[in-house]
Amino acid sequence: MPEGDSVYRVAARLHEALAGQLLTAAELRVPAHATAALAGRRVLEVVPRGKHLLTRLEGGLTLHTHLRMDGRWEFYRTGERWSGGPAWQIRALLGTERGTAVGYRLPVVELLRTVDEDRAVGHLGPDLLGPDWDPVEAVRRLLARPGRPLAEALLDQRNLAGIGNVYANELCFVAGLTPWTAVGELPHPDRLVERAQQMLEANKLRSGHITTGDTRPGHRHWVYGRAGRPCPRCVTAVRTGRQGDPPLDRAVFWCPSCQRGPAPAVTSARPGRGGAGRPPGR
Repeated sequence: MPEGDSVYRVAARLHEALAGQLLTAAELRVPAHATAALAGRRVLEVVPRGKHLLTRLEGGLTLHTHLRMDGRWEFYRTGERWSGGPAWQIRALLGTERGTAVGYRLPVVELLRTVDEDRAVGHLGPDLLGPDWDPVEAVRRLLARPGRPLAEALLDQRNLAGIGNVYANELCFVAGLTPWTAVGELPHPDRLVERAQQMLEANKLRSGHITTGDTRPGHRHWVYGRAGRPCPRCVTAVRTGRQGDPPLDRAVFWCPSCQRGPAPAVTSARPGRGGAGRPPGR
């Protein structure tokens, strides 16, 4: 599932391409909205909210989409070949004189009144990259269930909106705690929340989710994706395992020397599956 900074970049690209443009063609290829007539409306803006995308249209309508694991938005200028996938994977299409925004494999395509956007995103916590960012409220929500595993609490979008599996693992490392440690054991939750916001802010206009400050390939993360490789801090081999119940479990990575706290009895130093699974409160 994309991190909040990835969704921020998608929103920025779509906003640049569509904002202020009149829709000359529009199709929502989902049963609930297949007959929606959007052509002739102007696109006002495209904004991110956590991992959600809100395309606001003239006349008080909002197209709400979510990428989850496989979705993507591409913009093709007029005459450019569409290369994002076969036609049957297209779930949304927004055409203007400049070109066409095409949504492939979008698991969420919802048309709603702009005044009703809270139906789709009102449950989200403070957005790490949004104008509503409130670190005090984020800490309060994070600690509301002190016995919850740290990585799970970080992934819950009802606490902080925008953290995915990469950042959840990296923030556990920064905190010096394993992903299974109870969130109530965080010695300085305010510092971790601040660090989370700094990470996403630093990466919102670049790819790679760089958490170490080192942009070289292979040096961008502390533990994520580094199973079996030496920890950049202490050279102990990074471990990997699974957290959560199938099919929503996901890969976790940690350094057994730098991170204290509980860990599963059976782990591996071999690379695990990526960030599989859908965190709660998406």
